[in-house]
Amino acid sequence: MTEYFAPKNFNLWYFFGSLAMLVLVNQILTGIFLTMHYKPSAAEAFSSVEYIMRDVDWGWLIRYMHSTGASLFFIVVYLHMFRGLMYGSYQKPRELVWLIGMVIYLVLMAEAFMGYVLPWGQMSFWGAKVIISLFGALPVIGGSLVEWIMGDYLPGDATLNRFFALHVIALPLVLLLLVVLHLGALHEVGSNNPDGVEIKKGPKGNRWSPTAPKDGIPFHPYYTVKDLFGASFFLMIGAFIVFFAPAFGGWFLEHDNFVEANRLVTPEHIKPVWYYTPFYAMLRVVPDKLGGVMVMFGAIAILFLVPWLDRSPVRSVKYRGWMTKVALAVLAIAFVWLGKIGAGPGTDPVETIIGRVLTVLYFLFFLTMPIWTKLDKTKPVPERVTMHD
Repeated sequence: MTEYFAPKNFNLWYFFGSLAMLVLVNQILTGIFLTMHYKPSAAEAFSSVEYIMRDVDWGWLIRYMHSTGASLFFIVVYLHMFRGLMYGSYQKPRELVWLIGMVIYLVLMAEAFMGYVLPWGQMSFWGAKVIISLFGALPVIGGSLVEWIMGDYLPGDATLNRFFALHVIALPLVLLLLVVLHLGALHEVGSNNPDGVEIKKGPKGNRWSPTAPKDGIPFHPYYTVKDLFGASFFLMIGAFIVFFAPAFGGWFLEHDNFVEANRLVTPEHIKPVWYYTPFYAMLRVVPDKLGGVMVMFGAIAILFLVPWLDRSPVRSVKYRGWMTKVALAVLAIAFVWLGKIGAGPGTDPVETIIGRVLTVLYFLFFLTMPIWTKLDKTKPVPERVTMHD
């Protein structure tokens, strides 16, 4: 880290990569302690979680650190991705960094879904049933695929056992490997910055090395200290949630999940955790089941194409015109609003129409990207990074 030279103009948006790493470590450590007492069977899973919460010393703290950590993970990952969109961190030569990051996001979604099923509460059971049943929309192989994933006709022992194995062993290993590849790819090409200027192409020589970029500073100690400051602030927020509002009004832990799974009683509103709700809203506003599934998965798949959809000669939003700024604002509003719609009951016809409009706006951002990035007026980009006063 002392030999990795990063641009000297990183701002607040550059905290989220290191914070994601911090939460990943938290999830692995707390997960190890949870597995010591958890029993992956339909008969004992719920009571084993209750046992962790009530009888294991500090078990409630470990469980809430894990459940709060999952939501905080997605908050920092979404902000990290939005930072990439703002500053063009996916443009050449960083396409591979973006693609590996998107695979990390996909694996993270699978990891979180399987972990959500493990407490075996009402929403765990019915959420698993609804989400796995989506694969039934696929022609010919759909029905067989659903049975194969669940290992049964309904979520049960087989489902819990395989989800436990994937959540605890397989997916964390894949996630760690991808994180190493993500960092490796980043270190190969170097970090982007708020100006979108390549410091490697600029003048060479600074107080640390005659061959290092002049506008670069060693990651350690400068950015390790900066990240420690950000991590301290982040941990204070996390601790406040863990100690005072671990369920976060039903957003981080749904109230229905504090009731044991019952296949004979359906919850009033089946909905996923907040970090899936934008995509769940897209699924729900499409009247056709197969069409809804295609739209939902398409909303994630289209993110992989961003490096080739953007035709702008300029990376950073600082030096782009009003079109980019408006488009990014519309994308952010559409995504958050879809999340709110997806968390609701889905019975309001007006909300359904709004959801359809927002879904169209979400896809239009990416599909029209080659047009507005080419038409957008850009400002001249400085040859070297600029510093704030």
